[in-house]
Amino acid sequence: MAKVILILSDALRYDVAKANMGFLGHLVEIRQASLYKIIGELPSMSRPMYETIHTGMSSSQHGIIANSIVRCSNKPNVFQTAHNAGRITAAAAYYWISELYNRTPYNPIDDREVDDGELNIQHGRFYTEDEYPDIELFFYRRTPCP
Repeated sequence: MAKVILILSDALRYDVAKANMGFLGHLVEIRQASLYKIIGELPSMSRPMYETIHTGMSSSQHGIIANSIVRCSNKPNVFQTAHNAGRITAAAAYYWISELYNRTPYNPIDDREVDDGELNIQHGRFYTEDEYPDIELFFYRRTPCP
């Protein structure tokens, strides 16, 4: 089964990301991944850009025009489309992604760790602190050796 993994690094310049994400660069070199430079649109704020990237629409079309707009996406988006097609979806992301594609307002008790087949993002780990360390976000289950 083919898998799609989108790695989105908010507020990281393209040249810095390309120079410092060696393993991802290696995957691109061996044609197991693709690299795209996304040119942002105005307003250059996180929540509107998340919605633009996940819907393919400009902020004037989807209506998320500021970080302060807190609501679920009301446009077709990649998580909803995949879920409706019977695909498995997951995200390790800032809580705004949970608010846009699962439910709002974000509740850290119910929404921090998600395993719910009815949601658009069925499996998720969401964080609220901007300084949240990547190592905590991307911890994975260890597989015991035979």
